[in-house]
Amino acid sequence: MSAFVCGLDVHKDSTYATILDQNGKIVNQTRMTNERVLPYLSHFNVCKVGMESSNQIAPLYRKLASKGYSVVVSHPKETRYIAEAKIKSDRVDSKAIAELVRLDALPLAYFPDEETAILREKVRRRAFLVRSRVKLRVKIKSALTYEGLKWPSDNGLFTRKGVEWLHGLNLQPVESYVQVMKPLDDEIMLLSKELRGMAEEDVELLMTIPGIGYYTALLMKSEIGDVNRFPFGERLCSYAGLVPSTHASGRTVRHGGITKEGSRWLRWVMVEAAQTHVHKYDTSITRAYNRIAEKRGKRIAVIAAARRLLMCSYSVLKNKRPYYDQA
Repeated sequence: MSAFVCGLDVHKDSTYATILDQNGKIVNQTRMTNERVLPYLSHFNVCKVGMESSNQIAPLYRKLASKGYSVVVSHPKETRYIAEAKIKSDRVDSKAIAELVRLDALPLAYFPDEETAILREKVRRRAFLVRSRVKLRVKIKSALTYEGLKWPSDNGLFTRKGVEWLHGLNLQPVESYVQVMKPLDDEIMLLSKELRGMAEEDVELLMTIPGIGYYTALLMKSEIGDVNRFPFGERLCSYAGLVPSTHASGRTVRHGGITKEGSRWLRWVMVEAAQTHVHKYDTSITRAYNRIAEKRGKRIAVIAAARRLLMCSYSVLKNKRPYYDQA
C-alpha cells in the first residue's frame, strides 16, 4: 500500500499539489486545474489528502470522499505552520499541509456530511431571506413614519389586509418595497414547507428548551452536526465563539470579550434564542441574566445567557433527554 500523502492548496480554478513519501521527501509538486486533481492522485496512488478549509474546497472534497480517499481538512487559523511561514506561496502552503498530514499533526476543521450540509444550506438560506424581509419591513415602516401615516392596529401591517392597505396608499417607495417583498415571502414559504419534513429526534429535544422554536432548533442542529464530536459543553460554546478571549503573560491573565470564532450562525441564533428566553420565561438562566444585567449591563448578560442556553442544549443532545430547569 502506498505511503504517499498529498497537500492541496485549492483555489477557485486551480490547485497546487505536493506529494510526500513516508520520510517527508518530495515526490512531486505541480499546479493543475481542479478537474485534474482526481486523476493526478490516482496516478501516484496517494493514500491520504489534506487541504485547508474554505468554501472553494467543497466540490473537490465531495468528489474525493466519494472515491474513497481519506480526506482531512485543516482549520486555517490554527494551521500555524502555514500562517507563520516567512515565504508565503501556493508551493509552500501545499508542502506545509502535506507535511502536517504526514505527521498526523494537522489541526482539523469540521466538514459536515452530505445530509447535514444540505440541511445547513437550507436553514441558512431561509435565515438570510427572513433577514432580508425584515429589512424591507423596516424600510416600509420608516417610509410611513416619514409621511406621517399611522398603520391600522386591528390587523398586522404585513397580513393580507395590511398589504392591501399599503397598496391603497399609492406611495412609490412603499409600493417598491412591497413588490420586492412578495417573492421573498414565496421563497420563505417554500423553504419552510421543505424544512417541515426534516424534523428528527434532536430537533424535537431542542424544542423542549424555552425560547427555542422549530427553525431555531433546525439551525442549531445543522451547525452542531453530531454533538459527540464535542467532548464537553464548553468546547461547543467555544465552537460558537461564545467564550471570553484570554490573554496570559507570566502570572497575569486577562479575559476580554468573546472570541467570535467558529460558527457565526450558531452564535447569532443562540443570542436570538436567549433574548426570547429571558423575556418570556422565568428560569435559572433568566435569573442569572437579571443578576448579570444589574451589575454589568444587558449586553454582557445576554451573551452569558446565550452561553448557558447552549450548555443546556449540549446536555439535552448528549443525554437524549428533554430540558428541565435546574432551578
